[in-house]
Amino acid sequence: MIDESTDFGAQVARHLREDQAVWLTVVTPSGKPLPAPVWFWWDGEGTVRVFSLPDTGRVRAIRNNPNVSLNFPGTSSGGDIVILSGEAKIGDDSADVHAPYAEKYAGGFERIGVTAEQFASRYSTPLVIRITKVRGHK
Repeated sequence: MIDESTDFGAQVARHLREDQAVWLTVVTPSGKPLPAPVWFWWDGEGTVRVFSLPDTGRVRAIRNNPNVSLNFPGTSSGGDIVILSGEAKIGDDSADVHAPYAEKYAGGFERIGVTAEQFASRYSTPLVIRITKVRGHK
């Protein structure tokens, strides 16, 4: 799906590996988009994981409609655009046992004053997003 041998594929992979937040947009039952910035982890292939509070609009929306998008902010002049479309489902792991996620956000956990275990207890609903389409430009 993401061909890192191309300039654009390398750009996408850089965002997925290095960025700390991405805009996740879900579709509410009434058909409205619901965007929110989220922490995430990419598996290096075609899956992105997000851990959510359990009783949120995003979780209810995904249960109703799995179609989502992930959007990186780009530049103020309209460059570095990366948009990922995907299908989300509720997963079965947690942030504290998902070592790569816990490692990526160790500084974030410290900044907000929680341990990985406390974060996982609160943000206990794993969202597993299978990337289905990638688009954008440099």
